[in-house]
Amino acid sequence: MRRRAVLPLLAAGLSGCGTNVGKMVGQAVSDTAERTGALFKPAEKRRYANPVIAGGHADPSVCRVGEDYFLVASSFEYFPALALQHSRDLIHWHVVGRALEREGPAALAEVPSGQGVLAPSLRWHGGRFHLLATCMGGAGSFLTTARQANGPWSEPVWIQGLDAGVTPALFIDAQGKAWVVHDGGERTSGIYSAELDLDTGRLRGAAQLVWSGRKGVAPMKPVLFSREGWFYLLCSEGRLWDQGLSVARSRSVTGPYEPCFDNPILSHRNLALEPWQMLAHGEPLQAANGAWWLFLQGARLAGRATPLGREVLLAPLQWGEDGWPIVNERKPLTPEMSVEQLPPTQLWPVAPKRDDFKGPGLGPEWQFLRGLAPGLWDLSERPGWLRLKGSAMSLADVGTPAFVGHRQTALAQRATTLLDFAPLREGQQAGMAVRRDEANHALLRVTGTGPRRVELLARIKGQDSLVASRPLQGPAAFGAVRLRVDAYAERYDFSFAGETDDWQLLGSLLPSVLAAEGSETGLRMGLFANGPGAMPPADFDWFEMEAL
Repeated sequence: MRRRAVLPLLAAGLSGCGTNVGKMVGQAVSDTAERTGALFKPAEKRRYANPVIAGGHADPSVCRVGEDYFLVASSFEYFPALALQHSRDLIHWHVVGRALEREGPAALAEVPSGQGVLAPSLRWHGGRFHLLATCMGGAGSFLTTARQANGPWSEPVWIQGLDAGVTPALFIDAQGKAWVVHDGGERTSGIYSAELDLDTGRLRGAAQLVWSGRKGVAPMKPVLFSREGWFYLLCSEGRLWDQGLSVARSRSVTGPYEPCFDNPILSHRNLALEPWQMLAHGEPLQAANGAWWLFLQGARLAGRATPLGREVLLAPLQWGEDGWPIVNERKPLTPEMSVEQLPPTQLWPVAPKRDDFKGPGLGPEWQFLRGLAPGLWDLSERPGWLRLKGSAMSLADVGTPAFVGHRQTALAQRATTLLDFAPLREGQQAGMAVRRDEANHALLRVTGTGPRRVELLARIKGQDSLVASRPLQGPAAFGAVRLRVDAYAERYDFSFAGETDDWQLLGSLLPSVLAAEGSETGLRMGLFANGPGAMPPADFDWFEMEAL
């Protein structure tokens, strides 16, 4: 039996309201309709492109405050952590703050890559943001709050009583009672819930099993939300190519929950030719005009590799007459979507593709590893240049090296920089890096003392391989050197040139060498410096990223 989608109305349930209440709510609906045209005029279809947030934004969590929307995604081992993004149209987003800007609370110093700060759950209640997240490989799950998305955010309150390895989500009902829901982690299957004291971070009783999941399928990363007297659990299931979203519901927050007969309600597991794969970790959102949407993560492929990690997708969400959710009218999600009920478009200023390092600090697109790298970088000692002060710690070490990077956000993308660096001894190096983790990255480096060389080093599964090496000649032998990485779906090209010379291709690597199959974090393109002894400064005049 197929279900017919019905439009969710802001005025649902008016017949049960008192006369005055009904008039007030009806006026609010009328005012909203006048602004949006969503309820009383034929809806116009508009187009938007997926992803709405590109490159390395796994586990998106969203909430609405009036007509403003806020989103946060996993940060993993990168820092500052938990960037808050703001939108007014669900499509265009910009960073307005970070929940973790000091190193102490997260304690990421020894956290392996792929772990760290992840699975955030963002909610708005009582005039305050409540953000629950987990430091995997660290101290566990914590709660932080703020009255504004740009902070200040409170000191994290660590949640007591949760098993290690679980990633809880937060639910706050209309009366202010809070709950956490989580899967069984590595110990057991199923979805569990427990009441949470928002002030102390303590669970009010042990977590109870509320849904065992579909037969033979373990549910993961649940999200709890309510609509018209029902409580819904939206869960991910499967791994990699087999991923999808399933839903269950109950009349009570504590269950028992019954599964939807149409599960999974979204999956591309049998649609291998679709450009989006590995759909999972979804959260629903009701917009100010009453329309429902689903934010979720998906992956674009380069072969079987996912160099961009998981990206944020947006899909329309309808409701059947039987009260079960329907995603995108049961059609696959596509790079270009045509939908109704989008809020009015609101664009934000776009950051220039070239960073000339002339501001007082680095922009929000830059990320360090596990901390703020104090003492390892500077913007004032040589004005207009980013100075990296390398140490003995390298990208092969679990720690905070002199490295700062950008997410790769397109399968075809170019990163370029101008480097002024004169090594004092062998082994000292600086340049551009394409990083996946400690065991897998590529370095386009300037190194050597007589003469200097430009080299391409590939570190694959923990083993270093010198792919290409060439002495720098002419003006580049002693002056600044331009370095460039061209990313394509089928290869990564690494090139170099003097300030005024023609580009020379040094070597190429396959995406499968650098990027993992199913990576959530994706690759970072950035700048690094390291080596033995007293390092000379590595000065970068500018850094540029552009789509090809």
